[in-house]
Amino acid sequence: MAEPGAADRVTRDRIEAKLRELRGEVESTAEAAKPVALAAGLALGVLVLAASYLLGRRRGRRRSAVVEIRRV
Repeated sequence: MAEPGAADRVTRDRIEAKLRELRGEVESTAEAAKPVALAAGLALGVLVLAASYLLGRRRGRRRSAVVEIRRV
């Protein structure tokens, strides 16, 4: 069996270097996903607005009374 040496040790410097590496990957992935998320959010907002307009318009037509005015 090999005796644990200096190459096998986990040091603070190694941990910090690995965390910096992971953080860089996460930031680059997040930057790449921002435009897609923004477009999807905008499309969803427009869809919700259009649906609420159409449903409100339909409800208004259904609930409104027809009034006839006749002159005598």
